[in-house]
Amino acid sequence: MSQEVLDSLYREVVLDHYRHPRGHEPLTDYDVAASGQNPSCGDEVTLQVKFAGERIADIGVLSHGCAISTSSGSMLAEIVKGLTLQEAARVAEVFRRALHGEEVPAELDLGDLETLTGVRKFPVRVKCALLPWVTLLDAVLAHRQGRAPDVVTTEDGGERLEIDLEARGHEADA
Repeated sequence: MSQEVLDSLYREVVLDHYRHPRGHEPLTDYDVAASGQNPSCGDEVTLQVKFAGERIADIGVLSHGCAISTSSGSMLAEIVKGLTLQEAARVAEVFRRALHGEEVPAELDLGDLETLTGVRKFPVRVKCALLPWVTLLDAVLAHRQGRAPDVVTTEDGGERLEIDLEARGHEADA
């Protein structure tokens, strides 16, 4: 596929998610709400997550920001609903690593989210794409630890939120 075709596809997918964001309706019943901010450009997101045991039963993504941040949140809403916490964490980690130049494992289908991996060419935009994902990781971790979520920022690129939720989720038990 030519670069011109890929660029056109990227624009179409991102604009569709920006203009028609999935999961943008607030939830009336949720287990945790977490907020994230991108101080670099002013993007903000609040995630409302409803759990069913170890699965994400529903998610509301309330975002205010650029097309990349809003699109990423929309894609998150499509991808994580129905996943286990570990599966959602793996997608978030693979996406974070892809935005930092690593390849996406062949067995993992990121769907529309894969189109956003192209923002790695524009390092300042990586934070926009990561914002909903680092916010989700903190929401899941906070829920597991029985604490209120922190307001997360994209200043550390999501590295402070380790992906091993199984291990980190039980630190409070120790």
